[in-house]
Amino acid sequence: MKNDLTQLRTLGELKKSDYQPKSVKDELRNNLIRKIQTKETVFPGIFGFDETVLPDLERAILSRHNILLLGLRGQAKTRLARLLVNLLDEYIPVVAGSELNDDPLAPISRYAHDIIAEKGDDTPITWLHRDERYVEKLATPDVSIADLVGDVDPIKAANLRLPYSDERVIHFGMIPRAHRCLFVINELPDLQARIQVSLFNVLQEGDMQIRGFKLRLPLDVELIFTANPEDYTNRGSIITPLKDRIESQITTHYPLTIDIGRKITEQEARITAEQKAAVYVPEILKNLVEEIAFAARDSEFVDKKSGVSARLTIAAYENLYSTAERRMLRNGDKSTTARITDFWGVVPAITGKVEMVYEGEQEGPHVVAMNIIGAAVKKVFLQYFKNPSKLRKGKETDPYGVIRAWFVGGNSVDLFLDFNDKKYKEALEAVAGLRKTAESAEVDSRDELTFMELLLHGLTEFEALNKEFIHTKLIFKDFLASNMRGLDDEDEEETNLRDLF
Repeated sequence: MKNDLTQLRTLGELKKSDYQPKSVKDELRNNLIRKIQTKETVFPGIFGFDETVLPDLERAILSRHNILLLGLRGQAKTRLARLLVNLLDEYIPVVAGSELNDDPLAPISRYAHDIIAEKGDDTPITWLHRDERYVEKLATPDVSIADLVGDVDPIKAANLRLPYSDERVIHFGMIPRAHRCLFVINELPDLQARIQVSLFNVLQEGDMQIRGFKLRLPLDVELIFTANPEDYTNRGSIITPLKDRIESQITTHYPLTIDIGRKITEQEARITAEQKAAVYVPEILKNLVEEIAFAARDSEFVDKKSGVSARLTIAAYENLYSTAERRMLRNGDKSTTARITDFWGVVPAITGKVEMVYEGEQEGPHVVAMNIIGAAVKKVFLQYFKNPSKLRKGKETDPYGVIRAWFVGGNSVDLFLDFNDKKYKEALEAVAGLRKTAESAEVDSRDELTFMELLLHGLTEFEALNKEFIHTKLIFKDFLASNMRGLDDEDEEETNLRDLF
């Protein structure tokens, strides 16, 4: 719609212009065609769907279809629906005062017909911006037909002194008020079956009947539904006749690669400029955040049918920054680098966002979260270092030999969660061979301490070392050496007791 048309204020002026009524579906189709031809980005901020979801969505729009977006939680279904607003014309003309956004050249309501009959070309018009043409409703079991379609309003009947047989007593629901708009129903399976039936005519015939009134409202609405496939058995289902009337069903999915996951996380995470300036997060830790989501989706303790939302990595990324920032503030430092030990502050972002199977419930949410972090650490570790449990004895040199020997000698490392940067560095550099092994990964010098810590965590995940978490610190040690030292201490204590008596 050309902006100069918005200066028109009456029906007569509109008739003299080049304006032609157009359906919502035609608006979407025409503007999509224009964007494709001019190589514009149609769905900004959506990553990982370029070869899968978006082509299906574009085909549905070109076909003028109503759409069902089907996928697990946190797969950008609602985000996609909201972005469709950008494919509407910027402004459309509306009969001033109309509840149903009547097109002045194609009115459907009693109000619009009456005022046009009374004022003719002097009928006032207003202009509706596309941002006001998006209506969204979360489906819940208490949604009624009156909410969506409408009902008789006894107060209106009394005020206007009209009988209930007069259509002017009708209070229109959300769908009629969304005439010439996008109407989105989220979590469609939660809508009771009898309420879903009320959508049949809108989808098939494009009209609406209210309380038996003999009126036909030829509604022009683009209907978009979102649903989680697993909700069909847990809370409800989409009735078959309704699914049959939704022309295009499009399945969404989670990010397929770490790089795509990172783009989504970094776009959505709310990190302040102050945090970014004060806290340096190595690239490997950003990858580790994404690996947590992949590990959670593969975990035997997590219900795969429920899914693991992208919100997990977003919240985890925010918590990682905040954990490092809190440590920095407590130590009176002006800047710091995020660490793997800071991932203990990420646990609350995991526990609330995974649905566990029975075995997971038995283990407990905290233990499951720690297992997920451990699995993610193993994946990242193997991207840079050899698997310590698959070294061919006698045929290749053990790259961790010096590190193992240091721990076998009875040494241990205590990493307090709130260590300042100096003490953290001293604790890691005390381990013989740790820095040299980390340097073999050919990493930036700024990230060497991170890789040194990764070595410790990775070796414990592959059971080459033992790790204990006690209150506010992690203790890395050799299991057998620590046990032998414990026995020696007991023997020494027994000898001292014999000498004493």
